[in-house]
Amino acid sequence: MVMFTQNPTLSSWKWQKITIPLLLSRRHSCSSSFSVRCSFSSSSSASSRVGPLRYAVLGAGFAGLSVVWNLLQHGSKESHLCVDIYDEVGIGGGASGVAGGLLHPYSPKVKLLWRGAECWKESLNLLNIAEGTLLELVNKGKHETVENGESPIVRRRGILRPAVNLKNMRMMTQNAQNCLANCRIEPVHEDAARYLVPNLSVPLNLAFYMPEALNINAQSYLQGLYLACENLVNEMSALGFAHRELNFHQKSVPSLLELTGDYDAVIICLGARATFLPELSGKLPLRTCRGVIANLQLGDDMSEEYPAHSPSILSDAWLAVQGARHIHVGSTWDWNSRNYSREVTADEASMAMEVLLPKASSVYPAIKKWTVTGAVAGLRAMPPVTADGSLPLLGCVDEYVNTTNACKYWLFAGLGARGLLFHGWLGKLLARAVLSRDEDLIPCELTSWKQKMGR
Repeated sequence: MVMFTQNPTLSSWKWQKITIPLLLSRRHSCSSSFSVRCSFSSSSSASSRVGPLRYAVLGAGFAGLSVVWNLLQHGSKESHLCVDIYDEVGIGGGASGVAGGLLHPYSPKVKLLWRGAECWKESLNLLNIAEGTLLELVNKGKHETVENGESPIVRRRGILRPAVNLKNMRMMTQNAQNCLANCRIEPVHEDAARYLVPNLSVPLNLAFYMPEALNINAQSYLQGLYLACENLVNEMSALGFAHRELNFHQKSVPSLLELTGDYDAVIICLGARATFLPELSGKLPLRTCRGVIANLQLGDDMSEEYPAHSPSILSDAWLAVQGARHIHVGSTWDWNSRNYSREVTADEASMAMEVLLPKASSVYPAIKKWTVTGAVAGLRAMPPVTADGSLPLLGCVDEYVNTTNACKYWLFAGLGARGLLFHGWLGKLLARAVLSRDEDLIPCELTSWKQKMGR
């Protein structure tokens, strides 16, 4: 059974011509003296509880919807389970919905990121689920057919990263040798790179091609994932699971204390907006960063279209290809901004292009002939750099809310610029920890931030 309290509004940002209706482990050892962690014996776990389990998920972006899917998926078959989503701007209405969408598991030096294999696998899993959900609707004739038979979510042309720094080129070549088998990195020289992207600038005669890397329409993906959550509720009921309920509330939650007593657990997946909650303000090791993405279009009088087979491009700026005559270019980095509106003023857009166009044209000179047709922005929550890289923040945050109920408030924040990569695996980890009321299910690399904050 699916219940709706209010239809979530969605952005009109589209992928070519599709129109979507309004929709609503074992832990690794870490050297640490920090030992205060949230855990319960199995006798007090959620799976043994009598009566309905109620969970609130704050935020409907990458983190929030991944957690929702996994709560529904991994909840006990015998437990009645209700998940309420709260987001004042709707599904994908925050920074997730305007993400550039270039998905791969590597750093700018093409080094495999921390737990990159697990993250890549789970991201592909959720993408396939969301894509299948939307394609089923397209095949039923409930939506306009996607242009040229393309997927409503994924552009599968790979990603190309030209080497632009001689100092790092040798390191990048070495790192490329340790790539994943299902996301290869192929060093290619200038001629091969220009075959992939005609007129590409390859200043050091070397580029790194990731043929399995993906270009995701983030807004359509989030819409598809929410629809998949709806479908999962109905499918599980048909399979004999206990009652499942999914509600969307398009409203803000100005204070966590407003939810006290109503839920077995509250999972905070608000991205940068988590820092605005009074209980968490000034207590999280996050920096906010506003990024502007420019939408460019090739004029009707121009014939040099971006080739259909060509990959998107990564460099000091990225070029996410939307079609033969549409490209998104990003992103700027306005540190410590508190502006999380998608709206971009004319002055802000102009300043963004002064930064982005020289970077983009240094690798793809033809972009100078394209016309800026608009811009959007998102406020990212950037985590601190650790020995394992910039890792999101996970864990129980009861101590910040001054609650007497252990394992009630949980945080999933700091996805930064890698939300698409991290959200699937970390959403699964956190959902299982919440359901079990056991923070030890989360790798300590993701919870050690609390020790550093003196908690």
